[in-house]
Amino acid sequence: MSRIQSTMSALASAGRRALIPYITAGYPFPDITPSLMHDMVDAGADIIELGVPFSDPMADGPVIQKAGEAALRHGIGMAQVLAMVKQFREKDNRTPVVLMGYANPVERYDGVHGEKAFVDHAKAAGVDGVLVVDYPPEECEEFAADLRARDMDLIFLLAPTSTDARMALVGRLATGYVYYVSLKGVTGAGHLDTDAVAAMLPRIRKHIAIPVGVGFGIRDAETAKGVGIGADAVVIGSKIIQIAEQASKQEVGPAVGAFLKDIRNALDTLPPL
Repeated sequence: MSRIQSTMSALASAGRRALIPYITAGYPFPDITPSLMHDMVDAGADIIELGVPFSDPMADGPVIQKAGEAALRHGIGMAQVLAMVKQFREKDNRTPVVLMGYANPVERYDGVHGEKAFVDHAKAAGVDGVLVVDYPPEECEEFAADLRARDMDLIFLLAPTSTDARMALVGRLATGYVYYVSLKGVTGAGHLDTDAVAAMLPRIRKHIAIPVGVGFGIRDAETAKGVGIGADAVVIGSKIIQIAEQASKQEVGPAVGAFLKDIRNALDTLPPL
């Protein structure tokens, strides 16, 4: 059982939702990511999604695009991201870490370091899951098997436009959890319709046996609770990036932590699913 699976199972047994914050590796300062990850755990994060900077992030809105561009200027690539996870693991061997990004950095890493180097080095660094936005499930069977063989999970996205056939395929390949994108568009876009999310989750669960997390458009305790009523996990990214970019280097961790504590407290008021 992977670290993600055991974490989600323990939360379900306790009747609690997973809080999954997203940050871009190397942003807003290139040397604070492992420390910020610890601050998020201290504030109640159950799983951390760590964004791998990429020059053409097609699913990301302007907030996360800006963060990625800044991290790239700081020289943050896949090797540096794996080093950050390894540093985080020096003090935390419990909290799952998911790398979220795009195919190009993964495939380029293998091109430089050798076939299957990414999955081997990710496992050695302490990564627990991978979400590759532009890897369709039809082309992921071998990659999913390689990750499973190393007790890592392949996380897939579902969207309001996902068909039943696509959900069934994702349900066959995905492990850990599935990430439901609650809005049409890019990260940080639009206004979250929690009623629409609540209506969609039963349809997803007809095809998906593993936990379902919901992200995109969650910006405060109210929207987190609205989503958390029916979801197993709440994923928050753009709002955290905005908070981080407005803080001084010394205040990034406390500012993000204070925000996450409010979300954690709100989620813990919800009844068990």
